[in-house]
Amino acid sequence: MRIIRLKEVIDSTGLARSTIYKYIGEGTFPKPVSLGDRCVGWVDSEVHDWILARIEERDLAENASARPGRLSMVS
Repeated sequence: MRIIRLKEVIDSTGLARSTIYKYIGEGTFPKPVSLGDRCVGWVDSEVHDWILARIEERDLAENASARPGRLSMVS
């Protein structure tokens, strides 16, 4: 198990700091782990799983929009 700091979370997700904390408040992003008085980190695998879930949502949305009887562009 690996703990990553905010900079790496930002680099991995492409999200801004404010957006990460907004999603945490909404309960849609992994919660940080306290590492000290003013220090937090995230479990790397939880952030990775969150990213994979976004990819899966995208793929499901693309499959749902490709209805039978319609032409779809597939590369």
